Order: sequence, then structure tokens, then C-alpha cells
Amino acid sequence: MASAGLRAYREVLRLVRRLPAETRPYYAKYARENFVNYRDLSADDDLAALLRRAYTHSTWVLSKYSIDAGKAAARLKDLSDGHAGL
Repeated sequence: MASAGLRAYREVLRLVRRLPAETRPYYAKYARENFVNYRDLSADDDLAALLRRAYTHSTWVLSKYSIDAGKAAARLKDLSDGHAGL
């Protein structure tokens, strides 16, 4: 999980920067807590599911704040799609 997990975490933090300033600390902390909870994950199928979940949650939050989630989260989607077949 190390490589894909870290890339996904970086992408999520980049997306957090697009949120209103007053919401960023909450979502950054939420993302960190979730990634820390799963840092020892090793099974590829579990990793693929978690990456899809990260994408789904990220797009929901972006949409909540009227940010074009499809465009903003494209790299995170590519990362999650890349692990879908594993």
C-alpha cells in the first residue's frame, strides 16, 4: 500500500486545498486519520476498494462545496481505476 496509498493521500490533500479555508483543517485531519488507520493494508483487493472509497468520498465533499469534482479529482480517479483490476 505504501506507494499507491501515499499517492492517494497526496491527491486527497491537494483536493482539500480547493475547499473553503475554514473547512480545510477538518478535512485534512479526517483524511489523515483514515489513511493512518489503513496504512498496514497489504491485500491488493482491499487497497483497490479503499482507493475507490477515497475517490467517492472526495468527489462528494468537493460537490458539497460546488467544486467540479470530475475535473478536480481526475488524478485520484486514475489512481483508483489503476488498482481496480488487481
